[in-house]
This record gives sequence, C-alpha cells and structure tokens, in this order.
Amino acid sequence: MKEVIQYIIQFLLGDDVPGELVNSIGYTSDPTEYYRYNIVLRPSGFFDNNQYGSTASLPQHPLEEINGVPILYGTAKTEWYGTTKVIDADLIASTYFLITRYEEMIKRTTRDEHGRFPGKQSFLYQAGLLDRPLADEYRLLVRTWLQECLIPIHPVTPGIRKIYLTHDVDMPFLYRSWKGMVRSVLKRRGILTTLKGKFGALKNDPYYTFPWLFSVNKQLEEKCRNTVESIFFFKTGGNTPYDKPHYRPKDRAIAKLLKNCAVQQASIGLHASYEAGMNPLIIKEERKRLEEQLQENVYYNRNHYLMNREPEDMDILETAGITHDFTMGYADIAGFRLGTSRPVRWINPVTRRVSSLKLQPLVIMDCSLEEKRYMALNYNEAREYTSKLIHRIHQTGGEIVLLWHNTSVVENTDSYLRTLYIDILNELAEI
Repeated sequence: MKEVIQYIIQFLLGDDVPGELVNSIGYTSDPTEYYRYNIVLRPSGFFDNNQYGSTASLPQHPLEEINGVPILYGTAKTEWYGTTKVIDADLIASTYFLITRYEEMIKRTTRDEHGRFPGKQSFLYQAGLLDRPLADEYRLLVRTWLQECLIPIHPVTPGIRKIYLTHDVDMPFLYRSWKGMVRSVLKRRGILTTLKGKFGALKNDPYYTFPWLFSVNKQLEEKCRNTVESIFFFKTGGNTPYDKPHYRPKDRAIAKLLKNCAVQQASIGLHASYEAGMNPLIIKEERKRLEEQLQENVYYNRNHYLMNREPEDMDILETAGITHDFTMGYADIAGFRLGTSRPVRWINPVTRRVSSLKLQPLVIMDCSLEEKRYMALNYNEAREYTSKLIHRIHQTGGEIVLLWHNTSVVENTDSYLRTLYIDILNELAEI
C-alpha cells in the first residue's frame, strides 16, 4: 500500500511539483507522527482489512464538503498540531475510489446489456457529481493547504494542458462493401450511384469524412501549438455481430486511409474489438496485426463500445504492450468517470498494484450526448453541458479527450453533431 499512497499523493500534487514534496504530506492517525509532516491526511478506515472490498466501504450520501468540495470519505474537520495542518478529509481514499473504478469491483452484477458499468448507476452520477473532476479539485485543495503551511508552491494555472481529438473508425465506408451495395440499391440510390460508391473514389462515400476531420483538426492544431493531438483508432479483428462491418488493416482502402493519417501527422491507435472486450487476451494479437501493417509500434488503445468490462482487465492491456488507454468514459453519459481529466496510472483495486499503464479519461463522446438511449440532449442542451465540462477542465488545469466518430459528421443529416464538433473546437481555440 505504501506505493499506492505515495503515488496518489504525487498525483494530487501534480506532475509539475517536485517529488520531494510527497514527503511533506502524511497519511496517518498516529499523533506522535504528525510532527514529521506539513500536512497530515487522517485515514478514514477505508483501507482496513475488515472494510476494504465490502459494500460497507462504498461512500454514503450525503457527503460532507470542505471549502465547497465534496469528499467521499472522512469529514471536513481540520486542526493544527503545532505547525502541522491535520485534515480529516480522507483525500487518499476518495481519490483511490475515483481513479481505480473501485465501485465497479464491488458492484460486479451492475452491468448493462454489453457488460459495461452504466454511468447512471455510478455513485458520482447519483450524487450529481459526474460533471466535476473531483480529484482535480482535491489537487487545488492540497496546494492551498501547503501554501498555508508556508511551503513555496504556486497555485494551479488555469488552462487546458492537452487536447486529444480522437476518432473511432467503426464504419469507415458506407457503400464500399457488397452488403453496402445491396443497402444502396434497397435505398434506391440508383445503379450508377451505387457503383460509384463501391468502385469509385473514396470521396464519393458519405462516411468518408476523414479529409474534413483532418482539415478542422489541423486548424485547431495550428492555433494551439504543441497541445493538440489527433488520434484515429482502427479495428483489426472481432467476429461478433457488434464488430461489423469487419475490415482489416491490409484492405486496400484501409491501408490508404492509414497512410493518409500518417501524412496528416495524426496518431494511430488500436480499436480493440467487441470480442476483445469479452476476451481481453486477444488484444495482443489485434495489436500485432495493426503494427504489421504500419511497420511501427502501436501504444494507444480504445475498446470498441467502450467495452472494458472489469477493472482488472487493464492488467491484460498492459501485458499486451499498450501504454495509454483512452477507453475510460461512460457510454450513457458524458463526464468524469475517473473523477479526473488528467492521465493517471492504472491501479488494480484487487491487487492494489500501481501499473505502468496510463489511463487517458474520455470526457465527451458524440453519441452519449445525442442518442435517445443515452442523454438525449438537443443541440442547445449539449452545447451548454459540454461547455460546462470544458470550463471545469480549464479551471483545474486538466486535459480533454473528445471522441467523435467519422460517421457523426456526415453532411446533410438531422444530427447536430457535425456543428457541435466545430463549436467545441472553436471554444477550445479561444480559451
């Protein structure tokens, strides 16, 4: 547990703070140890053997607040022991609960039809806190307390440190497959139009919106130099109905698209299949297929359907050679699934091991906002909600990961997602 506690303290401080400051914060209830530290966070008992892993260890409503920030464990009491500030708010346990998906380990039977933990069943959603990066707000608290102890540490500078514009390539084309040709004929598009869709230039396919995405992403990159990264996630396998349409990296059109991504200096990641969500052991082989086509290593991953089912499945990603995972958002609601907008190392809540795998929290996904089975927001509601999330990331100096599918920005549809994407990029360019 010592490594876990030290890592969480460093995470709360922020990666721009010298590592030696970790030793200025203690996690103990022994008064004889208080003098060693500038700040002491008193344990709430969350990690006790008779508590940890039980349903009784889950946070309870209503939550206490300290300086307007809700705490999941402990109380708002603070006191001074000489020059040491002692705080009963157990920010170690509270942060651990958030970044490890601890709740999902306890509630194993709470899953949707795809085996995913639903965001609307989460404690944060039910407490009205899913739209707040609580762990990042804890960071602001810790820095304020250190300043009160006369430790020379600067406040967090508002701003967005990194913008990830990510795109899952679930359906790269609408009419290029033989099944697509049949679909085109049934929709009475005409034989000539259908043949153009199948055999003609890629630009004739309505789902081939990649040139447009390259263009608008590049505009933001030019305005926010060194802070924007575009990533396209490609499938390489999966044999379930949810993995359709099936395509492979070596397919001529896909190989061309992969080359176009390289020309546009966009990163490429693995879109691990739905099948891999059920059997994570096959992710290693799926990664290998993509690497063979690219002739380079692939370190990014996002699961199709956000199908990372159990918390400890992350361990398999690590052994498969993935270093950064972008899966950690809820499908049914946008927000801060891990209670943070900053990358965080994976901690397995079963073994309590701190891994090398970094989780990049997914904050906003297109279909979460619009689809009736999820949030079912209209344009104005979606714009207001996404702006609120962006503002809170900016306040806490975090990072933002957007997920927009190529199929969401097709022209001349009833969807507002193409317009919303542009509006979000414009907002990010201005803040």
